[in-house]
Amino acid sequence: MKKGIIGKKIGMTQIFDEVGNVIPVTVIEAGPCVVAQKKTAENDGYDAVQLGFVDAKEKQMTKPQKGHFEKSGVAAKKHLKEFRLDDCSALNVGDVVGVDTFAVGDKVDVTGITKGRGYTGAIKRWNFHTLCSTHGVGPIHREVGSMGANSTPSRVFKNKKMAGQYGNEQVTVLNLKVVKIDAEKNLIAIKGAIPGAKNGIVFIRDSVKA
Repeated sequence: MKKGIIGKKIGMTQIFDEVGNVIPVTVIEAGPCVVAQKKTAENDGYDAVQLGFVDAKEKQMTKPQKGHFEKSGVAAKKHLKEFRLDDCSALNVGDVVGVDTFAVGDKVDVTGITKGRGYTGAIKRWNFHTLCSTHGVGPIHREVGSMGANSTPSRVFKNKKMAGQYGNEQVTVLNLKVVKIDAEKNLIAIKGAIPGAKNGIVFIRDSVKA
C-alpha cells in the first residue's frame, strides 16, 4: 500500500466527462489527516502510520486517549486508523496528509460500515423468493421454507441462510476509480457506490488488485 486516508461520506451525485457521458460518483470529504503515531519494525514488529481525522474536544476524550495525543504532541482527533504503507519513512508524527495524495485515474479500495437494517427475514437478507401465492400457503408467504432436515440428520446444518441481523458490518469495495479531486475543499469523487450512510466514516487506500 502506497497511500491511505480517512474520509467522511457526503453523498452521491453525477458528473459528466469530456464526451458527455454521465458518471455516477460518491463524494467523500477526505482529510486533512494528521499523523498521530508512527510504528516501526524495531519497536512494534511492523511499519505503519496512524492517521487522525476530525478534531475532538478534550472533554470527550478518555484519559488514555488524552495521553496518547499528548505524547505525540498532536491535537486530539475523533477517528484513528492505521495504514501499513510501503514507505513509512516519508511521513513523521505531525505531518498532514491531504486528499491531493491521490490523483485522478487512481484505482482505490474503500472500506466502510454498511447501513444497519436490524433483524430481517431471509427474503430481505438473502434475496430468497417468496412461497407460492396460492391457496393453502398463507399467512407465511415470507417464511424461509423447508430446512431439508429429516430424521437424518435431525438438525439444521451450520451456515444455513436464515433470518437474523443484517447490515452494520464492515465492507470493502475494490477497484473503484478516482474521477475528480478538489484539493481546496478536501473533496474526492469516486466512481460508483461505497458502503455506509451519509456522514459515515470511510477508509480509502490503494487498490490491492489493480
